[in-house]
Amino acid sequence: MSRKLAREAAFKALFQLDFNFEEENPEASETLAIETMFDDEPKLTSLKDFSYVESTVKETRARLKEIDAIIAANLKPGWQLSRIMAADRNILRLAVYEMKFVEQPLAKNIIINEAVELAKKYGTDDSGRFVNGILESISK
Repeated sequence: MSRKLAREAAFKALFQLDFNFEEENPEASETLAIETMFDDEPKLTSLKDFSYVESTVKETRARLKEIDAIIAANLKPGWQLSRIMAADRNILRLAVYEMKFVEQPLAKNIIINEAVELAKKYGTDDSGRFVNGILESISK
């Protein structure tokens, strides 16, 4: 399993849920987003891959208010979470979940580096620096 690839799939599912989440049936929304990522990524084939993506997405969504509050507390004055580009917002959510809520988290510098790489790939030219700055602030 490539944890990097699984993390990318989890990010994509979170991104999708940011736009296509049904409050009436959250479990169905999450399941659909997760299964879509596996359909799109043939290299993720093991049960371990699926378990990682599923638990990461579901646990991140379950703690979304708390995670968003942590991110919001580390934004510049006057900035709101809704102002952050969707890709950056969901990369931050994933990284904060991994830093603050995983029982045996990776080293914070690894989490931040992986988040910055996702931001460079899916965000704007400034996304890498932006994500790095917010996560460095949160990690202190």
